[in-house]
Amino acid sequence: MERIEFISKSPSDTWDIGEHIGRHVLPGDCYALYGDLGAGKTQLVKGIARGIGVSDWLYVVSPSFTLMNVYEGSCSLCHVDLYRIDGAETDDLDMEEYLEKGIVVIEWAERAILQEGVIKVYLDSNEEEQRKIILEVEDVSRAEVWRNFRKGH
Repeated sequence: MERIEFISKSPSDTWDIGEHIGRHVLPGDCYALYGDLGAGKTQLVKGIARGIGVSDWLYVVSPSFTLMNVYEGSCSLCHVDLYRIDGAETDDLDMEEYLEKGIVVIEWAERAILQEGVIKVYLDSNEEEQRKIILEVEDVSRAEVWRNFRKGH
């Protein structure tokens, strides 16, 4: 397992980090996001959407009430928010269907039972204006693409 750490000092930094992640997604990837309210999970998803070419990425919103939004870019992005439901209810969402043609990003992933191979993303906002974003990737060869992040690239 490989852990890759990013530091974000603003929402635009979080978008850039998300874009970097999004540029290297593969259909079938599932990203499990963990973090408190206000940690930047939705901002990271906006960046991932930008990275896969979603034209209206700034309008990506957390689907707290609808549970799932789907956006189209170079692949489909299924954005799931489990804040308001129990893990038992996630079976009805058919997330596996979306993994066949794109990626799934799950906010409040601790409320779901996830399969192996999920890329875990921890967002920690302990400091007021600074966030730590940590990717945990089981496949070390996949982790290589995310190691060398440079702002603006």
